[in-house]
Amino acid sequence: QVQLVESGGGLVQPGGSLRLSCAASGSIFSINVMGWYRQAPGKQRELVAAITRDDSTNYGDNVQGRFTLSRDNAKNTVYLQMDSLKPEDTAVYYCHAGDFSMDYWGKGTLVTVST
Repeated sequence: QVQLVESGGGLVQPGGSLRLSCAASGSIFSINVMGWYRQAPGKQRELVAAITRDDSTNYGDNVQGRFTLSRDNAKNTVYLQMDSLKPEDTAVYYCHAGDFSMDYWGKGTLVTVST
């Protein structure tokens, strides 16, 4: 019902910035929440940021103050602005959308923070 396509991952130096994009298509009217999760090698998947239909936002403890989630309703797209990146931010970042019955996931985009 919902398709998610991520873009924007890549290699960046510590202290640098990246912006991830996630474009949604399909039955987007049913979506209640959209956001990003990440999974680093050997670690559990964790919440990065999420935004609900009423524009409430929630950020993971490890990214609070450095990452900003926004959306462009006209483009059906959410963005994750990632600033002050650290090597610990290296992970595969997955776009997520949820409605009352299902969770939808993008295929993931790799972010590597390294010199």
